[in-house]
Amino acid sequence: MNESPICLIDASIYIFRYYFSLPDHWTSRHEGYGTGAVYGYSTFLLRLLEEERPRHLAACYDESLGQCFRNDLYPNYKISRPHPDEALAFQLAACRRFGDIIGIASFASATHEADDLLGSLARPLRESPYPLAILTRDKDLGQLLRRPQDYLWDHAADRRSYAPDVEAKLGIRPDQLVDYLALVGDSIDDIPGVPGVGPKTASALLTHFQTLDQLWDRLDEVATLPIRGAKSLAAKLEKHREQVAVARQLATIVEDLPLDVTLNDLRPGPVDWWALEEFAADMGFGDGFISRSRRILDGY
Repeated sequence: MNESPICLIDASIYIFRYYFSLPDHWTSRHEGYGTGAVYGYSTFLLRLLEEERPRHLAACYDESLGQCFRNDLYPNYKISRPHPDEALAFQLAACRRFGDIIGIASFASATHEADDLLGSLARPLRESPYPLAILTRDKDLGQLLRRPQDYLWDHAADRRSYAPDVEAKLGIRPDQLVDYLALVGDSIDDIPGVPGVGPKTASALLTHFQTLDQLWDRLDEVATLPIRGAKSLAAKLEKHREQVAVARQLATIVEDLPLDVTLNDLRPGPVDWWALEEFAADMGFGDGFISRSRRILDGY
């Protein structure tokens, strides 16, 4: 299939990457904050538009840290992640503003994460003939790969992961990823797993039972499996059954947020050239940034 993909951008994961990797050679002229993450993310978007020229795209941002509905389910969810300080919060807002200025549809929520926004966008877009390219570095989004043509795409590394790639790496299919994470946990998001159940054990269990529901229905079979520690594993799983149920809820991406978006809504809109020049000046970017932006965006 040669159709241009619909690009859905997991924006915050790239913003954080630039925040921690790029030196602050640029400073906002009014607030005095460093703007290295803004420069990195802005040039990332420009490079994407220049190299891929997507006809449909959207960027989803995280604005729910500490107040996500998952924190109501499990207060320790992402507890190890510090909230953005004023400097980072300024850059997060500026990155979204740049996307808006150049006409990229953007989405954020006070109660749901970027993953949920991406999932809720992806659901109706699967009815289109275009592949979905989810630009991210987060393996958890693999659960959204429902069609052979869809893929996770780390554009900076030019690495694309289709459903078979997820299966080759983790030993489970994308549709089993939520159950896999419920068993092994996710230290990045502070989701606890079953003690002693690592990737190999979780993969073996899901290969045999296919789903957690089937595992609970046939728990007595666990002791017969060729898994290290199989005889004591069933009791361990039963002991942590409620924890696994909570972890499953935490790991499941919401796909039914009422975004009411059509494919046409994701076409790049007109560039606000005056606002772009003001933005570049406010962020401390030089004339080279403006000239490159004009070269890429003019007539896009």
